Amino acid sequence: MLGLLLEMVKNNGAENPTDNKIPVGISNRHVHLSKTDLVTLFGEGYELTKIKDLSQPGQYACKETLTVCGPRGAIESVRILGPVRSKTQVEILKGDCFKLGTAAPAKLSGDLSGTPGITLVGPKGSILISEGLIVAQRHIHMTPKDATSFGVTDGESVSIQIDGLRGGIFKNVAIRATETSSLECHIDMEEANAMDLNPKSTITIIK
Repeated sequence: MLGLLLEMVKNNGAENPTDNKIPVGISNRHVHLSKTDLVTLFGEGYELTKIKDLSQPGQYACKETLTVCGPRGAIESVRILGPVRSKTQVEILKGDCFKLGTAAPAKLSGDLSGTPGITLVGPKGSILISEGLIVAQRHIHMTPKDATSFGVTDGESVSIQIDGLRGGIFKNVAIRATETSSLECHIDMEEANAMDLNPKSTITIIK
């Protein structure tokens, strides 16, 4: 499960991109928890257990998992990512909406306005969040220096080219440029499978 969760490739030249190739990070469904919800689900004083650093600085996969429950069905063993956040957020795949019996919009992480809620079940309790269920909008993390090199700006929407027999073009890819980012294009497993991408793949911005 963890191997399929977030196969984020460490970038070897993010600070000075010269060949216009951007590494790919492939994400599976996962949960970000607030401190309050962590206590409800796992008990007072509980701390998340880091088992693997992810490519974005300070982000990590945790040993802990939850069950995500919708009106029609449930998905077990959904990985938690740390550290805790100000608000709980659940990122699923588009196909998961059918199993859960709910509709989740494509949103960038942190943009939870107008999103549906969902039930989360942990070892010590359960919660029903009023909002926070999303399908992650594909995006590219980079530093402002990287953005200058690629001729893009934070918040801009671009298209990307994927090579190979099943390759093609993805539109509406958001640029997320911050000083704490590591250069990487994030897409989910369904998008990666459609274009035959793997953690060693790269993409090119074509705007």
